[in-house]
Amino acid sequence: MAESTPPNPADAGLEVRTYFVRDRHALLARVDLGELFVDYYLHLSSHQIKVAPEHDAMFKRALAGFVLHCASRPWNEFIAWTINFQVPLVNLFLTVDNSNGSITGRVFAENVKEAPHNLFYSDVVRGSQPKRRSTVTFEGGDPLNGAQALYHQSEQRDARYFQLGEEEFALLTEHPDCDLPWFHGLTIDSVRGLDQTETLALTERRVYRWHCGCNQQRMMEVLAPTMQRDAAALFGGDPKVEIRCPRCGGRHTITREALEAFVAGDK
Repeated sequence: MAESTPPNPADAGLEVRTYFVRDRHALLARVDLGELFVDYYLHLSSHQIKVAPEHDAMFKRALAGFVLHCASRPWNEFIAWTINFQVPLVNLFLTVDNSNGSITGRVFAENVKEAPHNLFYSDVVRGSQPKRRSTVTFEGGDPLNGAQALYHQSEQRDARYFQLGEEEFALLTEHPDCDLPWFHGLTIDSVRGLDQTETLALTERRVYRWHCGCNQQRMMEVLAPTMQRDAAALFGGDPKVEIRCPRCGGRHTITREALEAFVAGDK
């Protein structure tokens, strides 16, 4: 597999902080997603990707929930979420390399499979271990409901998401001996004031960036098998073909000449 283009180290990225809530035995993660949302919209603009407003609002909430989830997970994990909604019929996809904080995703609004229920898929690869998949059903049109169902049904512990401002979100996750009456009684206002009412011990600072790493070579790897089977069907009479990255939806134009050279070199 071709190497991805690495993240730009000059990019400051988005800092996410996690805290252990002493005496309550819960983990708090919180972040203002403003910078990451800007990078997401710049990505859409640069690749001329159009997203329906309803889907866009859902994706932003999914992105917020995903970032906070990833910041609460071990460093050596690759994580991917696929969230299937039946109303509206759409899939949201998000993925991260937690070792370097590169995060990306996209909306799939075409050819979405119909099913009796919404489905939430979580794929995790930790280090050299095999991939582990969890699948849960959930109700409603909010991605954060699906993420909370994932914790409850798959991880056998509860999590609660809170939107504290227009672009500010928080996640509290249950740890052993958690004060459950306090945990389930939390409100948006009480989470906003946790600094004043609880003792918070800073656990980590992590940095996340909107970054896929897709490049021409990786896209040519995707096209190479089809090129070998039926080049005429792939290109028709055109000298080039456009392909979208399956992870971020980014557009890549591959010329027939370049793909022929790539396939010949691979052989």
